[in-house]
Amino acid sequence: MNFISEIFGYPLGFLMQGCYFLVQNYAVALFLFTLVTKILLFPLAVKQQKSTAQMAVFQPKITEINKKFATDKRRQQEEMMKLYEEYGYNPTGGCLPMLIQFPILFGLIDVVYKPLTHIVRIPSDVIQKALTFAGETLNLELSKVNPQVSLINAVKADPGSFEMFNAEQIHKITNINFNFFGIDMSATPHFALEPLVVVPILAGLTMILSSWASMKFSGSGQAMQGNPAGGMSKFMLYGMSLFSVVFAFQVPAGVGLYWIFSNVLLILQSYLLNKIYNPKKLAVEYEAKVAAIREAKKKKVKVEVKDQEGHKKTVEKVLTEKELNRLRLAKARELDEARYGGEESKPQDSESK
Repeated sequence: MNFISEIFGYPLGFLMQGCYFLVQNYAVALFLFTLVTKILLFPLAVKQQKSTAQMAVFQPKITEINKKFATDKRRQQEEMMKLYEEYGYNPTGGCLPMLIQFPILFGLIDVVYKPLTHIVRIPSDVIQKALTFAGETLNLELSKVNPQVSLINAVKADPGSFEMFNAEQIHKITNINFNFFGIDMSATPHFALEPLVVVPILAGLTMILSSWASMKFSGSGQAMQGNPAGGMSKFMLYGMSLFSVVFAFQVPAGVGLYWIFSNVLLILQSYLLNKIYNPKKLAVEYEAKVAAIREAKKKKVKVEVKDQEGHKKTVEKVLTEKELNRLRLAKARELDEARYGGEESKPQDSESK
C-alpha cells in the first residue's frame, strides 16, 4: 500500500505545494487542496450516481431471475447474461469509479501526512536520516502515524542540531505556518478542555452528517428501510465515526482538519449531485430507455384471427420475441395435432367397437 501511496501522492504533492505557495498557510492550503481534488474527482462521482440509478431499475429484474432459477445456477447465469446483453447493462460499471478513487485516496493521505516530502520537497533519504537522528540521538518522541509533523516541530525547536538539512531547507521548515484561527494544527489533540479537542469531535460529527447526506440524496437510505442490512449499515456508520474520533486524538490536528474539510465538501457534493442528477429522475430516464429497447425488439407479423362470425382473416400484429415464440409453439402444436391426431384416434375407435 505504501508503494501505491507514493505513486499517486507524487503528482498530488505538486498540487498541495502549489496551494501552499498561494496562501502560505498549511490549514488553508489543505482546504484548497481538498476542494480541487473533489472537483477533479466529481466526474467519477457523477458516473457512480448514474450507475446507482441504473442499478435501481434493473434490480427487480435481477431479483426475479435469482428467485426463478434459485436451484439452477447455470440457467440463472445464462438469464443474467441475456438480460445484460439485451439492455446493454454493465453491472460492474459502478465499480470502476470506486476502483479509480481507491488508490487516489491513498495518494491524498500520503500528501496530508508528509508535508516535508510534498511541500518542502526534501528527499526521502534525508528525511529518514533526520527521523532516525531525532528519535535515537535526541531521544524525541515522534508520532508513529504522522512522524513528519513531529519532525517539523523538532526542527523549529532546535534547527542547529539537524545538520543533514541545508540552510534553505531549514528556512522552509521553520517557516511552515500551521496556525489556523490561533490554533496550532501541528499539535496532537488530547482528552482535555482545550481548543484542539474540537477537531476530533467535528471530524466524527461531519462523518456522520456526510454519510447521512450521501444515503438521503442517493436514495439508498430508503432502500435500507426494512432491510436487515440496514442495521449493519447504521452500525458501520456510527462505528467508523467513533473510530475517526479516537484516531483523530492520536494524530496532529491537521489530519483531523483534512477529514472535516473532506466531509463538509462531501455533503455539498451529495446535495449538488441530487440537484443535477436526481436519482429518481435518472431512474425514470433509464426506465424509458428500457421500454424503448423493448419496443424496438417487437416485430410486425401477420396472424390469422377469427371475427365474431367465425370467419378467418389475416391481420398485422406487433409482438415481442417472447410472444412470437409462443405463437410459433402454438402453431407447431396445431400442425402436430392435424398430422398425428387422426392416427392416434384410430386404435381408440377400434377398441371401442
